[in-house]
Amino acid sequence: MATFTLDKVHSGIAFQVKHMMVSKTKGEFTNFDVQIDGDVNNLEAAKWTVTIDTASIDTNNEDRDNHLRSGDFFNVENHPQITFVSDSIKKVSDGEYEVTGQLTIKDVTNTETFNVEYNGTSKSPMDGSTIAGFDAEGKVNREAYGLTWNAPLETGGVLVGKDVKFSANFEFVVGE
Repeated sequence: MATFTLDKVHSGIAFQVKHMMVSKTKGEFTNFDVQIDGDVNNLEAAKWTVTIDTASIDTNNEDRDNHLRSGDFFNVENHPQITFVSDSIKKVSDGEYEVTGQLTIKDVTNTETFNVEYNGTSKSPMDGSTIAGFDAEGKVNREAYGLTWNAPLETGGVLVGKDVKFSANFEFVVGE
């Protein structure tokens, strides 16, 4: 079994949600950790654990970020983390996987499936270490996790969409 050490400098978790029914607001979480227990040669048997610091949300707007940290949304004082723990990994095609597991936001846990692309391994020219890369994407209904704050629009619809799309890229140093 290999050890996977997340290279946070070369990794990221970004999201987007509809705003006012006509555009998208984008952001990211700047503090997170990803652990993989397993082997790059047998990813279907691996176990993924993702932990996100909810206070690290960054949408490039301090007022909006503070609102997202408040009780209207993440309530970071009482719910400091989002977690995902994989239950199963299914190979869809070469390098393409469906990772299913338990996503917990604000003490609400639901089963979610995310698409993960394994980009392979490479040797670092700096120190000769083995580097592995993954991309992940998916969509969750924020309302299923108690993130239900919204405001009606005069023209119909609501201020914030219910579906949150995310994309992530993870780079790991792989050891023995």
